[in-house]
Amino acid sequence: MHTYRQGSLRTLLLAGSMLFTLAPATAAEVTPARLANPEPGNWLMNHRTYDAQRYSPLDRINKSNVKGLKLAYAVAIGGTSVNENLESTPLAEDGYLYVVDLWGVVYKIDGRSGDAGRIVWRMDPGQEKTPLSNRGAALWGNLVISVANYPARVIATDKETGKVAWESNLADGQADLQLTAAPLPVKDKIIIGAAGGDRGVRDFIAGLDGATGKVVWRKYTVPAPGEPGSETWKDKNNAWQTGGAAMWVTGSYDLETNQVLWGTGNPVPMYNPFYRPGDNLYTNSLISWDPDTGKMNWYHQYVPGDMWDYDEVGSHILIEGQVAGTSHKLITHSARNGFLYTFERANGQTVLAKPYMEEINWTKGIDQKTGKPIDYDPTKDIQVYSGLQNQTLTDRTKRLCPSHEGGNNYWSASYSQRTKLLYIPSRPTCNEMTMTPDQLRSPTGAMLGGGVKFLSRTESEIVVADPLSGEVKNRVRSAYPNYSAALTTAGGLLFTGLGDGTFVAYDDTSLEQLWKINVGSGFNAPPMTFEVGGRQYVAIMSGLSQISKGRLILTPELRDMRNQTMLFVFSL
Repeated sequence: MHTYRQGSLRTLLLAGSMLFTLAPATAAEVTPARLANPEPGNWLMNHRTYDAQRYSPLDRINKSNVKGLKLAYAVAIGGTSVNENLESTPLAEDGYLYVVDLWGVVYKIDGRSGDAGRIVWRMDPGQEKTPLSNRGAALWGNLVISVANYPARVIATDKETGKVAWESNLADGQADLQLTAAPLPVKDKIIIGAAGGDRGVRDFIAGLDGATGKVVWRKYTVPAPGEPGSETWKDKNNAWQTGGAAMWVTGSYDLETNQVLWGTGNPVPMYNPFYRPGDNLYTNSLISWDPDTGKMNWYHQYVPGDMWDYDEVGSHILIEGQVAGTSHKLITHSARNGFLYTFERANGQTVLAKPYMEEINWTKGIDQKTGKPIDYDPTKDIQVYSGLQNQTLTDRTKRLCPSHEGGNNYWSASYSQRTKLLYIPSRPTCNEMTMTPDQLRSPTGAMLGGGVKFLSRTESEIVVADPLSGEVKNRVRSAYPNYSAALTTAGGLLFTGLGDGTFVAYDDTSLEQLWKINVGSGFNAPPMTFEVGGRQYVAIMSGLSQISKGRLILTPELRDMRNQTMLFVFSL
């Protein structure tokens, strides 16, 4: 844990209190109070709740009746260009769904009838048709807040009319700047994380005024010379200017302490630490931010000087529980590097770090006090860690476990308030890594500094772990990759999607498969659930990205699988 100031964080902000006591809003407005405590049947932001648990209190669909789940309706999304994919979580408010396609087009869909989804309006930002990702939108006031690219923009759309209320250009002179994470609305601000790090972007987090789109503050996650942390960039290449630390998965927010918690990506070039010697702050880190000012409260860096793309942008989930007989407010994170971490929420102090992956070779373990690898050497500019997998200038190819994708990644875990356990989609495979110091950029322009080779078919697991002890309770394996996410519900169910187009429901205690359907096109998007008219629905969008399809190279039965971008909605 590292901090820049003394004293505890403020428990309650006057600004937040004022927003909660303004004149009554119209029924349709998504107020700070509703975001803090959403109606059980609605899903108003990316992770549903600020704690990023991806847990729903709905239980009309449950263990006893899920076998009767069937398709209620489907809606075609996108279809305007080749190589489309869908990665966003649908939002739901009172039976209306809001989804975003690859090109930043926002759709409002009327699903109130329960047997058809009718598109009410589409907002097209006119994005250049260059494949990226778009991981969704957020509701705030009477607006749908979304992102688009080329140039990088944040757009507010009137949710009744589909007309653009404001548009904010976040371009800062970096040609490859991208916005792919769903926005996070916090009080009167919209928090945005920047992406494009793998192409040499120096990334940032920004706070925008929700009413106007004006950028109130912007903080870069790679420090400039002279700023705190700049001493950890020890090269002579000005690597900080292209250093990465992207923020491409939406963070979480703790109302009580008023801190936004957001993970950052890998340093760049990705696989060549010799170009950027040092720990490379604030890459591969969990950072606590003050959403009002953008001030950094504290940070924890998982893998200093990373050379394997072990970024830690994945969700940081807020939980409460007993540690050594005392109640604690905590953050838990299933890291890409194969370890499950739990931290004190107020200051980032490590509570535990235990392996949830069965094969890990990059380190011999994690120090339980500092949260750093036990073989981390602060006197070294290039880390060695276990010595088994670190690429060197004379030995450039190594076998890496877990693979460069993890572990867990952007396919978010879910914490069930019913079982008090964490459900972690993971990749139980290793791969081969080769550093290419003579090639800084790939033919496509990415600053990789190396490449990977897949050694076996890409499979997946759901790992069930106790975030208070680190103990792995159960795991279930699939022959196909999981690029989706986990969803747990009060009905005792765990839902997830697979790369072969299988949507599956498990018993959250035994991991017995209770229901599945194959829609013929793989899933890159997370599942969600909502309720309208006394009926519960489960929704997910299909359509694999080019990267995800490339992971199927050693899965011959899926080599010719077609790709369709669809919204599927299921009910009893």
